Amino acid sequence: MSLEVLEKMVKDYMGLRFGVSGFAWQGGEPTLMGLDFYKKAVELQKQYGESGQVVSNALQTNGILLDEKWCKFLSDNKFLVGISIDGPKEFHDYYRLDHSGHGTFDKVMRAIELCKEYKVEFNTLTLLNGRNVGHAEEIFDFLVGNGVRFLQFITCVEIGPNGGKIADFSITAEEYGEFLCRLFDKWCEYGPEKVSIRDFDSILSYCAAGKHTICTFDKQCSGYIVVEYNGEAFCCDFFVERKWRLGNILETPIEKLAGSKKKREFARAKQKLCDKCLLCRELAVCRGGCMKDRIRLEGEGFSNVSYFCTSYKRFFEYSMPRFMQLAAKIRKPG
Repeated sequence: MSLEVLEKMVKDYMGLRFGVSGFAWQGGEPTLMGLDFYKKAVELQKQYGESGQVVSNALQTNGILLDEKWCKFLSDNKFLVGISIDGPKEFHDYYRLDHSGHGTFDKVMRAIELCKEYKVEFNTLTLLNGRNVGHAEEIFDFLVGNGVRFLQFITCVEIGPNGGKIADFSITAEEYGEFLCRLFDKWCEYGPEKVSIRDFDSILSYCAAGKHTICTFDKQCSGYIVVEYNGEAFCCDFFVERKWRLGNILETPIEKLAGSKKKREFARAKQKLCDKCLLCRELAVCRGGCMKDRIRLEGEGFSNVSYFCTSYKRFFEYSMPRFMQLAAKIRKPG
């Protein structure tokens, strides 16, 4: 991203004067921009913000480049850092290799230790793939045992190079349903008040207050826009494609892009559910899941039902009674 795009983005967004202005820096690998880029970003946020205006910054990284200088800056400027780690060494190093073909596990663990040392607020992001999805308990114990208290999990599903079937490294709906149930048991056993799991926190929030905290289970997708390195803006980072291009911030103010007809169309697209979803008793809590998972196999394009439909049905049937019990305790503390 050029400094021209960076300044225009920060100036436009800060000028909207939201109560909290949130920036989430992702890639690729965002630390490749170098520390000076983020120092400039913070400088611009201060320049274009007003007194009392709250700014949050989040950085999603593989952790490899994080050192003492990075962690001091991240701590001083209160960045929330997401570190990608796929479990113990045997799982992480299977896919996450450096340019020399060596595993990156030791470097990532070093980054986690530095974050703790410099009191950087951080969470972990684990990609569930064909190698680690069957090891829910082991991954949970590993992360919690290393002092991680905020956990996130995302699913890996891609159509293979020949089309028609999912790639070998992807997970199946059955595997994900099993993973969620086993992870939920570990979470409940350990103590939900002691460790945060993003998806579970959102479901608990829904049960306690009727509102999700993540877009996966929300009624529509409208929480943010994505700005690419060249100023091109899109509705969502999972849909950086021509159909959902909003425009370019160098040509159109962010406020107009975020309020555009195409952005509203994308927000409503999630509500286009199939009859199977509309008749499902879990609809209120699920809302069809993330739109990126509405894929069909055998080359039929997109669907209105999630690839993980059976995963969610199994998980909600298994977990909702306990979620409701936890929610009742929240509503009536003590």
